[in-house]
Amino acid sequence: MDIKKIKIINGRIITPYRIIHGGTVLISGNTITAVSEGNIDVPDAVVIDAGGKYISPGFIDLHVHGGGGHDFMDCSEAAFLKIAETHAKYGTTAMVPTTLTSEKKDLLRTLDFYELAHQKNNLGAQFLGMHLEGPYFALNQRGAQDPRYIRDPNVEEYKEVLAYSNVIKRWSAAPELKGALAFGKYLKSKGVLAALAHTDAIYEEVVEAFENGYTLATHLYSAMSGVTRRNGYRYAGVIESAFLIDAMNVEVIADGIHLPPPLLKLIYKIKGPDRIALITDAMRAAGMAEGESVLGNKDNGLKVIVEDGVAKLPDRSSFAGSVATADRLVRNMITMADVPVVEAVRMISKTPATIMGVADRKGALVAGKDADVVIFDDQINIQTTIVNGKVVYDAAEASLLNL
Repeated sequence: MDIKKIKIINGRIITPYRIIHGGTVLISGNTITAVSEGNIDVPDAVVIDAGGKYISPGFIDLHVHGGGGHDFMDCSEAAFLKIAETHAKYGTTAMVPTTLTSEKKDLLRTLDFYELAHQKNNLGAQFLGMHLEGPYFALNQRGAQDPRYIRDPNVEEYKEVLAYSNVIKRWSAAPELKGALAFGKYLKSKGVLAALAHTDAIYEEVVEAFENGYTLATHLYSAMSGVTRRNGYRYAGVIESAFLIDAMNVEVIADGIHLPPPLLKLIYKIKGPDRIALITDAMRAAGMAEGESVLGNKDNGLKVIVEDGVAKLPDRSSFAGSVATADRLVRNMITMADVPVVEAVRMISKTPATIMGVADRKGALVAGKDADVVIFDDQINIQTTIVNGKVVYDAAEASLLNL
């Protein structure tokens, strides 16, 4: 059987630390076989002319709930596949589907549909495993999470869930809750990434949590404590703790709304590109027109309104989710936070790949790694998305088809 070869030329190749001008990226099957500063003569290759645009590693989204009118908790194979296809149009080549706080039966059904969809996903971003967000949260930091299901970690419950499916790769929880340290330690023993989220912890609790496996701060600044005062005394919260613990990784919703430019600049200045993962945290309305939508399951989720580039509660008292796409994250870090394009891309490719333990095969344009490639212009408009060696989106073709 002949292996398809793709040769990408005439572009600015983004490596983790520099840009190669006018080089060549060669793909054979589903693998990058060469990255060269010059031309590579491959007569039988399909040639893609980047036209002077950037040639980038594919974007990796560690935290995404939906898009294109679908949510992973709709509990359908079609929802998983359509979300993956939607985000591929915006440069995402790999993602970690994320749940919301829910009843256990709905959580287990979502895991079932992940496994079904994972086998058939060949037109969109690849799935890297599931992220369970909740239900072990601080009630007053719940955000848009359903308070009916929020509770302390239950050892029988989480052991049952983890035994039910091996697709769970990360789990977010509030580390100050009763039983949360044992939960983090158990996750670590199972090779599952534990993350701090929707939490009112103080510095001393975060340090202990970090020692017990909680090495990632979920959507920094959102639904977490800052400096607090108790009986007249001030305590550092999760935000300050994430800054103080050098080895703590952080997620950032860089939609320009959840965090304004000064905070994006502050996070970048303190943590640097090797500790920051850009995430969409997108709900079903990502890639859709603004208006009414639903956060979570389409039948019993929370009604929201999408306007000004973000989802809000109907009374507009709070944000209720992001509608960002990956291209917007990169664009905002460059234009709002003054981050060089190489480092903005690193925060949505190499760094998330490292956090999720897949840097051996994803996250950089290096020979031997998966052929996940994105071509985009100076405004970060996506021209081409290649997932595992297959072109899944081409802007010129999509324009002709009115996609």
